[in-house]
Amino acid sequence: GGKMGCYACGPRARKIGPYAMDHHVYFWLKEEHKNAEDRAAFEKGLDSLFKLDGVKGGRWAVPAPVMPRPVIDQSWDYALVMQFDSIEAQDAYQVDPDHHVFIDTCKHYWDKVQVRDLA
Repeated sequence: GGKMGCYACGPRARKIGPYAMDHHVYFWLKEEHKNAEDRAAFEKGLDSLFKLDGVKGGRWAVPAPVMPRPVIDQSWDYALVMQFDSIEAQDAYQVDPDHHVFIDTCKHYWDKVQVRDLA
């Protein structure tokens, strides 16, 4: 038998795609905001973020209905994935006034947020 390899193992994962970093944000909505009207408003807010300077790509999504396994966390309601050409571009996005408009407009929808940035 051959050895199974892992392309992402080692001190630095192999980059697939042109972007320097990905910004992943997971949102857990408050129970009272899990209705169609509030979800539509929240999704509109997520859409607005892709118009900001420095954002090169990405999407928002909901948990995929995959086979349950112990290693899968599907407790979140929305995930936002954004690509940036540089860490500096992502840092500039963080202080963009329109990013703060999204936060101020939509923060009442969520109970919890977690961010994972990948380089």
